[in-house]
Parts: sequence; structure tokens; C-alpha cells
Amino acid sequence: MAVNGKGCKLCQEKIKEVDYKDVNLLKKFINPYGKIIYRKRTGTCARHQRSLARAIKRARHLALLPFVER
Repeated sequence: MAVNGKGCKLCQEKIKEVDYKDVNLLKKFINPYGKIIYRKRTGTCARHQRSLARAIKRARHLALLPFVER
């Protein structure tokens, strides 16, 4: 269960697959240093966490998101 007790935010918004081009959404799931925030902290389900990680890695590869913040 999520920290806030409400369940997966992405499931509630009926998001099937996370898009790597949606940078504003992806930024909510990375910390100031550029690391992917873990599942227990964000409250996402396993399916969406995998989808988020894949999308963040693709966005980094295409230079839409930075690998490291300084």
C-alpha cells in the first residue's frame, strides 16, 4: 500500500502505459539527484513501477531527462 494509503495514483487515473514523452509525469517519480524513486515511497503498483522505470530510462536515452542532476 502507498504511504498515503490511497493506492496506485496511475491506476486511479486509468493510465494503462506510461509514455516516455510525458516528461512532466516522469519528473514526479525521480528525486532531485535523478534517481528513480522506489515503489514503497511513490505508492505505485508493480506494473506501473516497471512501466515508469522503462519510460524514465528511455527518456534519459533520448535526452528528455538528465541522467544526473548536479
